[in-house]
Amino acid sequence: MTTPAIEHVIANDSIRHDWFPVTRNRIFLGHAGVSPIPRVAVECLQRGAQAAAEDQQEAGDFIGRVEAVREAGASLIGAHKSEIALLGPTSLGLNLVALGLDWQAGDEVIFYPDDYPANVYPWQHLAERGVKIVPLQPARVGEITPELVRAAITSKTKLVALASCHFLTGYRLDYRAIGEELKKRGILFCLDGIQSLGATTIDAQYIDFLSADSHKWMLGPSGAGVFYVKKEHFDRLKPVLVGSWNVRSPNFIAQPEIKFEASARRYEPGSLYLLGLEGMKASIDLLVGVGIEAIEKRLQYLRRFVVEAAAQRGLSVLYAERPVEQMSGISTISLAGKDAVAIGKRFSEAKVSVSIRHDRAGVPHLRLSPHFYNTEAELKTALELV
Repeated sequence: MTTPAIEHVIANDSIRHDWFPVTRNRIFLGHAGVSPIPRVAVECLQRGAQAAAEDQQEAGDFIGRVEAVREAGASLIGAHKSEIALLGPTSLGLNLVALGLDWQAGDEVIFYPDDYPANVYPWQHLAERGVKIVPLQPARVGEITPELVRAAITSKTKLVALASCHFLTGYRLDYRAIGEELKKRGILFCLDGIQSLGATTIDAQYIDFLSADSHKWMLGPSGAGVFYVKKEHFDRLKPVLVGSWNVRSPNFIAQPEIKFEASARRYEPGSLYLLGLEGMKASIDLLVGVGIEAIEKRLQYLRRFVVEAAAQRGLSVLYAERPVEQMSGISTISLAGKDAVAIGKRFSEAKVSVSIRHDRAGVPHLRLSPHFYNTEAELKTALELV
């Protein structure tokens, strides 16, 4: 597949409909939830399934195929493929970090209790091991700043675990500034990257761990994902799941001593979800071909478009005053005082896919999360339905 510029994709419905079959019969603006997959991934899954029907699932150059997926995942964050474990869902990688570090009584972990639950419970659960959990309390939902993190750090802080982007508000974490500060202090940094990978650039040099399933902005199958561990931490982050794939077992013979694989494969205990992973790679290849930086700029433009168009209709977008550089592709509209159920039904009947999300106070919000292939006309239609 050739990868023309984004402008050519969105200006040509035949290309859009070919690349993204979902556009043929609905407007999909829910990429912060569970995305549809593009045609290239569908074809990859079909070929893989057919091949698996005609031979064993690991036929051919199985190891080479796995390594190609690692390389694709690594390309999204500027890591080496040896630092990539092929694991989903996101919560699995986060739990491997929470359970694999050598915690001592009194150690502290900084987290945000109003993040998506997958990035909350693994850290809260550490309290049972004597770890002190330190919740961040920003003035506004999701607005985690370097200053807020810095103020929470003590001499006991061992790990900071945050999301690259807040799932409700779309506020982007300044992970570079936070990562630089933590590195100076010798504090580990774990990033839940699921709301950024595929939509924005992420540089692995600023983080120690990252976990992300592919079913959102990466446009991949649900359950296929990437788990990044900086190589220098392989000995520090102990694998807590063991099996025939991550423990060296020559000729499939269990050994008296457990010796882990030298790469991030040490965190993969058993058979991989090869079919889904290759589908993920196909989607990543598409995104990289289009250009992650170009996608990021396109989403910033769409964010600006939504804010301006919503204001014309008297709708309130969360953090509308913020520069687009501080925000993601998520634009969230408050539905306070409105019938969220009726609005949701209206969207469903119009075949427009969005998300209804609530804050801790129970206030409903309409979340729009377009990807690069969505058009201004589609966003106008969505706003008119509100």
